[in-house]
Amino acid sequence: MTEPAAGPGIRETVLTIEGMTCAACAARVQKKLNGLQGVSAAVNYATGTARVTTPAGLPAQELVAAVERAGYTAREPEDGQPGDEDAADERDAARDAAYLKRRLFVALVFFVPLTDLSLMLSLIPSLRFAGWQWLLVGCAAPVALWCAWPFHRAALKNARHGAASMDTLVSLGVIAACGWSVYAMFVLDRAERGGSFWQLLIHASGGGIYLETAATVTTFLLAGRLYEARARRVAGQAMRELAAAGASDAGLLGPDGTEWRVPAGSLRPGDRFVVRPGEAIAADGEVVFGQSAIDRSMMTGESAPGEAAEGDSVVGGTVALTGRLVVRALRTGQDTQLSQLIRLVENAQAQKAAVQRIADRICGVFVPAVLGCAVLTLAGWLLAGSPAGHAVSAGLAVLIIACPCALGLATPAALVAACGRGAQLGIFIKGHHALESSGLIDTVVFDKTGTITAGQMTVTEAMAVPGTGQTELLRYAGAVEQASEHPIATAIGEAASVRIGPLPVAEGFQALPGLGARGVVDGRQVIVGREKLLRDQGIDIPSGLAGQWGSWEQDGRTAVLVGWDGRLRGAFAVADTIKPSAQAAVTELRRLGLRPVLLTGDNEATARAVAKAVGIDDAIAGVLPADKAAAIKDLQARGNRVAMVGDGVNDGPALAAADLGMAMGAGTDVAISAADLILLRPDLSVVPDAIALARAARRTIRRNLAWAFGYNVAAVPLAAAGFLNPLIAAAAMTMSSVLVVANSLRLRRFRVASSRRKQ
Repeated sequence: MTEPAAGPGIRETVLTIEGMTCAACAARVQKKLNGLQGVSAAVNYATGTARVTTPAGLPAQELVAAVERAGYTAREPEDGQPGDEDAADERDAARDAAYLKRRLFVALVFFVPLTDLSLMLSLIPSLRFAGWQWLLVGCAAPVALWCAWPFHRAALKNARHGAASMDTLVSLGVIAACGWSVYAMFVLDRAERGGSFWQLLIHASGGGIYLETAATVTTFLLAGRLYEARARRVAGQAMRELAAAGASDAGLLGPDGTEWRVPAGSLRPGDRFVVRPGEAIAADGEVVFGQSAIDRSMMTGESAPGEAAEGDSVVGGTVALTGRLVVRALRTGQDTQLSQLIRLVENAQAQKAAVQRIADRICGVFVPAVLGCAVLTLAGWLLAGSPAGHAVSAGLAVLIIACPCALGLATPAALVAACGRGAQLGIFIKGHHALESSGLIDTVVFDKTGTITAGQMTVTEAMAVPGTGQTELLRYAGAVEQASEHPIATAIGEAASVRIGPLPVAEGFQALPGLGARGVVDGRQVIVGREKLLRDQGIDIPSGLAGQWGSWEQDGRTAVLVGWDGRLRGAFAVADTIKPSAQAAVTELRRLGLRPVLLTGDNEATARAVAKAVGIDDAIAGVLPADKAAAIKDLQARGNRVAMVGDGVNDGPALAAADLGMAMGAGTDVAISAADLILLRPDLSVVPDAIALARAARRTIRRNLAWAFGYNVAAVPLAAAGFLNPLIAAAAMTMSSVLVVANSLRLRRFRVASSRRKQ
């Protein structure tokens, strides 16, 4: 997909990159692209895309060719509706997931019997039988060759381009483990055996069998790759569903007033189209006929609907609630605010730092160093006059003890354990970026509507004037409001029906857009709505009572007045209620050393009231959708590392721009797509739990990597000096892997905030 850029003679192209398996791959592709004259590229491994700024005259095929020279493939998505280009990515992600799933299944089938047989037959020679070696080879070959083929293939590709990555370490480790095992079974086992157990151990007499180690590494890493493939698939699906959230078709009006249904994408500026109650508006435009309440929460985050009448502007993707509109299209297709919002999310995701795994950063030095050390060890012992068998044994010991089993397991083992525990707690970790960012953030920004609040209007207080009973007030007001489709009216109607049961039918009902409604109940003209409506109807409002709903509005609640027989009878306070768990979640975040901030598209009074109610000191109000991301960047510019918690479409750019994006699982698809953590539990206590879990996983991964790398640094010199034979090297390597896995499994005992406070 090619987009115009800000500068003259410059364009921006988005390429889909295939074949990347780690952050080192992304860095290599980025280096190749940036090597072209006048090209600036940012490659995102997490999304599999490259956003490239080029001179306008540079053909896209040159970019594709540069990627291919790096050993990968690239394609330029076709232009179309927002999210259309994700269809091919969805197919690719599904294919990759199925590819890995098949290999993981086969690996698991052979892994269990291979582990049992290998350990028993290598440590207890008396259990061996004729052809036992071939049985082990038969169990190991499918895992080491076919199941591990993705790692071998990537390692070969890296080798052809003179590079190394985690795949190189994994492939060499699996090959070395299997190679030495075959040598031990078919060569060393034929040698004369005898003496004590220690002598047997020293001479590696048939004991150097660790085929199960190769199978373990392959199985765990395939599980980690499968998880990542599925996470990327979910993210792509969310973006496509966002694009489908707008209207799929529209009622186009011809010059003679005839209406017919056309695809929304075919609308052009100047076209007139019809929007009926409950329908999404198909394009940004101006109302030329009709009135309706408009649900703008998907775009602005405001829970209270706005009114649209002739001459007002409306935004594509919002929903007409109460009346029929005729709209003249002003911006269509890629130019609508919804399309621009999607691009904001995509741009923010592309600008995020690529996932830089610590293991991949050291592979470029570690792999060549280990290979060089193994060769030098072999040559050194031969030059020193040692027997060839001893020299080969020492060289293999170096390669085996440096096998990246623990290094390869360090991240996926911890990630799988963290994700398993997270699933139990309603937390979905989409990738490594969430773990890295969780330990750096110091500020947590909350969206208001649907996150801090329930996102549904409810009656919070009812006040009847002297001489009017609560039941009477509810009966008359509910009868009128139940005939309206307005969300505030629905809240009053539902509250009345719950309190007093079935309501009478209001005769002569009339909705007064932007003001309220009226109808006749039991022969009385009942007026329900704003203070202005009642005054216009000749109903006097005592000054003492006006102060009551004035205080409601200062608290961020909407006042709805009720009158009949020429007198004010009462009022209702309607608000988007705060979630019961919000205050406890904010308190727990403070305990974790984090500063909470409220960010909302609502007015200042509502923002302050909600923030005060939940214990938040800082509130940023009146923020437009595009400005939410700017507000996050402003906080970052002040030196803060920011996490964003949201659920609406308008939160998408802010979630993507934040150092850590957290989307409520009941929210919109764009929020889920842009976030790093998806919170499936409805209560807000999941927010501090998610951060604490991600931090625990991050600490575990770093400890695993520190142990795995430190073990290699300490053990390689011992193996080179001949103090460790391949069997002992294998035992040390296996223990290293066991320690890494055991440390990772500790994450399964992670406790939620309530349990942590009791400790």
